[in-house]
Amino acid sequence: MGGYFGAVSREDALSDVFFGTDYHSHLGTKRAGLAAFDREIGLQREIHNIENTLFRTRFEHVFEEMRGQAAIGCISDGEPQPLLIGSRIGTFAVCVIGLINNREELIKKYLSTEGGHFNAMTGGNVNSTELVGSMIAQKENFTEGIRFVQEAVKGTASILILTDHGSIIAARDRLGRLPMILGRREDGYCVTFESFAYKKLGYEDERELGPGEIVEITVDGVTQLAPAGKEMRICSFLWSYYGYPNSTYEGVNVEVMRYRNGAIIAEHDGEVGNNEGVDFVGGVPDSGTPHAIGYANACGIPFARPYIKYTPTWARSFTPANQADRKKVAKMKQIPVHDLIDGKSLLFVDDSIVRGTQLKETVDFLYRNGAKAIHMRSACPPIMYTCKYLNFTRATNEMELLARKTVMELEGEEGFLHLDEYSDSSTERGKRLRERICENLRFDSLEFQSLEGVIKAIGLEPCKLCTYCWSGKE
Repeated sequence: MGGYFGAVSREDALSDVFFGTDYHSHLGTKRAGLAAFDREIGLQREIHNIENTLFRTRFEHVFEEMRGQAAIGCISDGEPQPLLIGSRIGTFAVCVIGLINNREELIKKYLSTEGGHFNAMTGGNVNSTELVGSMIAQKENFTEGIRFVQEAVKGTASILILTDHGSIIAARDRLGRLPMILGRREDGYCVTFESFAYKKLGYEDERELGPGEIVEITVDGVTQLAPAGKEMRICSFLWSYYGYPNSTYEGVNVEVMRYRNGAIIAEHDGEVGNNEGVDFVGGVPDSGTPHAIGYANACGIPFARPYIKYTPTWARSFTPANQADRKKVAKMKQIPVHDLIDGKSLLFVDDSIVRGTQLKETVDFLYRNGAKAIHMRSACPPIMYTCKYLNFTRATNEMELLARKTVMELEGEEGFLHLDEYSDSSTERGKRLRERICENLRFDSLEFQSLEGVIKAIGLEPCKLCTYCWSGKE
């Protein structure tokens, strides 16, 4: 994934962009960058690797080296950005968040028609941000160039451009899979992925961009360069997992959605009697916690935290490249509260179950500390498909997905013709999926939120939501 923040100001914009970008650290762990425009200096840029450190510690010196009345920042799990591009439509800084599935096809077409070249990164890959910048520069202006990218890219590309005259051009991806939100203040405007980021900096709500909409942002206001499209497919996982609790997308707050989601799961469990005898309801920290609070509030079973993550010094558990290292970090972060575990029947709600590797480690840890029973609930349906549009499950082979792998165990490839049945807990195949996962991961019971339940919790029209990773439907 990744996140971005940009601002234009009558005075200094770099400070806001520094803090605004830092507020997107939960969306990316590999690289970060800032670009700024100053009326005297012009465009400047700085990029750092943040795999083993925090954004703030790598960029805290930036105020000694950069300044500007307009700036953009980006944190990502992908390539170095923002990049500076020199072209016939001007020099500009650009950052891109999303996923370009037909990158090689676009590169081949660009090379064959323009005779250009790209700088290769480690491993011989081409920086997708450079590709997007080069495609934009082929057209007569930024609007035409961005439209060209939006139409050509198969996948997702939300774009921020900082021009060499100090404006920001912001373009939400064509189907609005990711958010892009504008804020205003007396001295300027900003654009962000996470809405809470600008509110903490004193901006007020301006509006959200529509799917594919392009605007130019200056200190004097926001000018629409291209209207929004009518079709939207915003990612449902924004609310289920990777969106920050304080943020709101399309009018729906993340934390509130998670409470509703947990309550819907509890209502279903109450109807079928799946939570009888449970002593405490807990969340798999951190993003599972609000789903668990909603569950506990709805069913009346006390909420508790039987174990706590120790986060002051440990990095996020999925940061290490090596799986053994990730497991070690995850284990070291789990600190038990013995009085809430020993002899207790516990029900946990997790935001999702992808591979199940760390979840098995957690369950083993709880049993070692005396748990009597472990019941697991997933706040979303079984993940049957790797995401084609973002990076959430992109690095995971489909056969590494716990649900897919379990279907293969049960029925072989024939089972892939019946994934809808396996997702549905009321079918025989659905029951067998849950029973086998319970056997493999030592759960006393398991249930997944239904697709209908997630959609109900979000509250938007189903046609506006992307649920591909669960349903396989585009």
